[in-house]
Amino acid sequence: MAKNPAIKKEKKTDEMRIDKWLKSVRIFKKREDAANACNLGRVKVNEQTVKAGRLIVAGDKINVKQSKDYRKLTVLQIPVRGLSAKDAKDFYHEEVPEISEESKQLMQMQQEAEKGTKRKFKGRPTKKERRDWGKFHGL
Repeated sequence: MAKNPAIKKEKKTDEMRIDKWLKSVRIFKKREDAANACNLGRVKVNEQTVKAGRLIVAGDKINVKQSKDYRKLTVLQIPVRGLSAKDAKDFYHEEVPEISEESKQLMQMQQEAEKGTKRKFKGRPTKKERRDWGKFHGL
């Protein structure tokens, strides 16, 4: 029995692959980046680590780790095509945790401390850095 080319398979618009959804709502710039994040375990759907091919539906809760940031998203709708940045925010709700003033100050102090201890360049130390290191260690 031959397949009839006139009959097309209808796409379901109520579900979509997680990597495709993350790209279309502009969480990641490229679908490849979204797929890599999924495969590295940085994306969770309903508290379960998922692969890039996992199908999501409206109402799913998604946790995404991007560099040092964690984002908690709730899927509101599944887009049919690519979206503008303005329209993309209508397809998910992002939960933003409240941070106390004390926590903000501690984070700022930590960032300032990290700036002071970082070397300017990678690789071999300069002559001055070697001298300073020797004085510090008593050599």
